[in-house]
Amino acid sequence: MLIDKRILLIIGGGIAAYKSLDLIRRLRERGAWVTPVVTRGGAEFVTPLSISALAGEKVYRDLFDLTDEAEMGHIQLSRSADLVVVAPATADLLAKMAGGHADDLASTLLMATDTPVLLAPAMNVRMWEHPATRRNMAMLRADGVGVVGPNDGDMACGEYGLGRMAEPMEIVSAIEWALSEGPLTGRRVLVTSGPTHEPIDPVRYIANRSSGAQGSAIARALVRMGADVVFVTGPADAPRPDGAHVVEVETASEMLQAVQGVLPVDVAIFAAAVADWRAATRSDSKIKKLAGSIPSMEFAENTDILASVSQMKKDRPRLVIGFAAETDDVIANATAKRERKGCDWIVANDVSPETGIMGGSENAVVLISQESAESWPRMGKDEVAQRLAERIADVLG
Repeated sequence: MLIDKRILLIIGGGIAAYKSLDLIRRLRERGAWVTPVVTRGGAEFVTPLSISALAGEKVYRDLFDLTDEAEMGHIQLSRSADLVVVAPATADLLAKMAGGHADDLASTLLMATDTPVLLAPAMNVRMWEHPATRRNMAMLRADGVGVVGPNDGDMACGEYGLGRMAEPMEIVSAIEWALSEGPLTGRRVLVTSGPTHEPIDPVRYIANRSSGAQGSAIARALVRMGADVVFVTGPADAPRPDGAHVVEVETASEMLQAVQGVLPVDVAIFAAAVADWRAATRSDSKIKKLAGSIPSMEFAENTDILASVSQMKKDRPRLVIGFAAETDDVIANATAKRERKGCDWIVANDVSPETGIMGGSENAVVLISQESAESWPRMGKDEVAQRLAERIADVLG
C-alpha cells in the first residue's frame, strides 16, 4: 500500500525520537520513500547519520542552507511529499503549528505545505494535559490535521500516563489509512462507550467500573479505516477518539436520546456499559445520614438501548454489535444475550477481578455470531479494536 509513496518525516526534539528510526525502517520495508527533517532538539536524541543511513536520503536540518534555498528548497520539500508525518510531535511543535509560527525548517515546512499532515504527539503527561496543549490540539484537529496516539504508559521521566508516542507500527497503520480512502469510507458508524451515571441525589450516583478504553479504541480504528464515526460516551476516563464526532452524555436515558438522534447508520456498536437500573425517585437534595435510620431505594429499569436498536423494524443498521461483560459462563451467557437482544454479534469478555481486564489495557474476547463463537487471544485493546474493525469492513464488502 505504501510502494513509492513519499513521506516527509519531521523528527521533533523528544526522547521518543528514538522510535523514529524504527518507523523509518518499517516504512522503507513497505516501499515508501522517506525524506527526513530533524529539528535542533531532535538531533540531540538521534544522530543525522543514523537517520540518513536508514532512510537512504539526505537529512534536512537548517532553513537557511544556501544550496537548497537558492531554489526555495523548503517549498519544494513541503509539497513534493504525499504525506507529512511529525513523529514525535512535541508540545513546542504543536504550539508552533497552532500559532502559525515559522522560525525553523520544520515549522516553515508545516506552514508552507498543502499536503495532509499526520501528528504522533509525545510528551510528559502533565504537558499533554495542560490547557494550552489541549487548546492547540483542538485547533489542529479543526484544521483537519490527522493524529495518532498518544498512548498510556511509563515515561522516561518516571511518570505514568497519557503522552507516550504511538508505536511505529501504529503510526505505519495510520499512514496507510491516511494515504487511502479506506475500506469504510462513506460508511456511517455509531459507537457507544463508557459507563453511565444514574443520580440518586445531587452528590451520589449509580455507576460501574468501565473506563471506556475499548470503545474509544474501536472508534479510533474505524476512523482510520475511513468511517464517519459518531461516538456517544458516558463519563469515561479514556481519551476521546480523534476524528470522530463526540457526543457526551451522563445517564442511560440521555444515551438513548443521543443514539436515536444519530440513526440511521450502517453499523451500530454498543460498547457502553449502560446501567440496567436507576433510582425510581431522585432526591433534589442530599440524603442525610441519620443515626439508626437506613434509607431504602426503589429502582426503575432503564430502556435497553441495544435491544431497542436491534429490534427496529425500519432503518435498522445493517450490523448491530453488542458487548457482554461476564464473570461466569462467558460464552453461554453471551450467546443467550445475543439471542435475547436480537443483535448480529456479541463481543464477550471475562471481567472477573483476577483478569484485570476492566479498566486495564488488554482484553480477551469471544466474538459470538449466529454461526460461531470465536475466541481471540489476549491482546491490547487497540489490537482488539483493529481486528473488529477489519471484520466489519469484510462484512460490508
